Amino acid sequence: MRQLKNHHGSSLPRTAGTSGERHRRRPMLIGMGAMLAVGTSMFAGALPSGAASEPSGTINLIAYSTPAPAYAALIKDFNKTPQGKHVTVLQSYGPSGSQAKAVLAGQPADVVNFSSATDIETLQTKNLVSPNWNSAIGTRGMVTDSIVVFVVPKGNPRHITTWADLIKPGIRVFTPNPFSSGSARWNLMAAYGAQLKLGDTTAQAQAYVQQLLANTVVQGTSAAVEFQDFYADETSNKNDVFLDYEDDAIQIKRGNSGSGLAYVIPKQTILIENPIAVTNNSSNPTAANAFVKYLLSTAGQQEWAKLGYRPVLPAVASQTRKSFPHPAQLFTIESLGGWDQVNTQFFSTTKGSLGIITQIEANLNQTT
Repeated sequence: MRQLKNHHGSSLPRTAGTSGERHRRRPMLIGMGAMLAVGTSMFAGALPSGAASEPSGTINLIAYSTPAPAYAALIKDFNKTPQGKHVTVLQSYGPSGSQAKAVLAGQPADVVNFSSATDIETLQTKNLVSPNWNSAIGTRGMVTDSIVVFVVPKGNPRHITTWADLIKPGIRVFTPNPFSSGSARWNLMAAYGAQLKLGDTTAQAQAYVQQLLANTVVQGTSAAVEFQDFYADETSNKNDVFLDYEDDAIQIKRGNSGSGLAYVIPKQTILIENPIAVTNNSSNPTAANAFVKYLLSTAGQQEWAKLGYRPVLPAVASQTRKSFPHPAQLFTIESLGGWDQVNTQFFSTTKGSLGIITQIEANLNQTT
């Protein structure tokens, strides 16, 4: 895999912005321990007049890798508000499952934004987030929505439009490893649920997923890492398909790295719901709650929409509906039993009760 470099020759993490140069040099994700300070630096001394009642200090945002560019813009806007102008947001990005494990291991966290509810619930079992995290903020705990799409070479030379096209001879599918990446689990459940929508039995849907994974290459730790492998061969291999979040595909298409790429929304796909929560042991809960409140405000949700994310606020979703096509057979994880059932049925690594995908991946010699 070729290394993507900046103009100084060094590797850089994802950053926000519309610069083609930034998007073409797609990031390696920021490691769990790597912290990037964004916002207003806090110095000793008196705050401006009227600031005594406003949040201040530092908060730690621990998130999955995909929204790193979006947060660069969102934090900048948050810092322009009265509630955010004295707050510094430190950020850590990585595979969703790995980020949750890092918080469990003691990594400081005030706000967590993961790929799926499963990773938030992992923290809940250790009393690191409130049991009512998914109702306290009025959007069932979600901050953004998205869907699974197919990223393909520009012009779509292999005419990839359906899930059936992904298992044709010669097609190479790129998706991360589902045992580190939340996006990979969304991808595979989109594939499975799509077959049910098409009228297949559960056995036929499982057989499809097995064939899809047999066509899959690399399986990096996260969507950001997987894209680099996909993009490394983009100019020479016209048989590749990258399963990705719609929001990520939109950002790719807007940047120079997307000049040779396009994306396809299949008729059958899953609604991706990304949760957010303030931790129980936050060292600065006032600032942390102010930040989450901004992300869920009308202004925050409008900014998310500009960055390619489907808003969770109904009013903003209505305003931006034309920007986000509604797939004919959109379904949810709840229609497949919900994450608790899905994780047990498909992704369990417990000896004696291995999940369906765990067994498939083990047979393919993939890390589980």
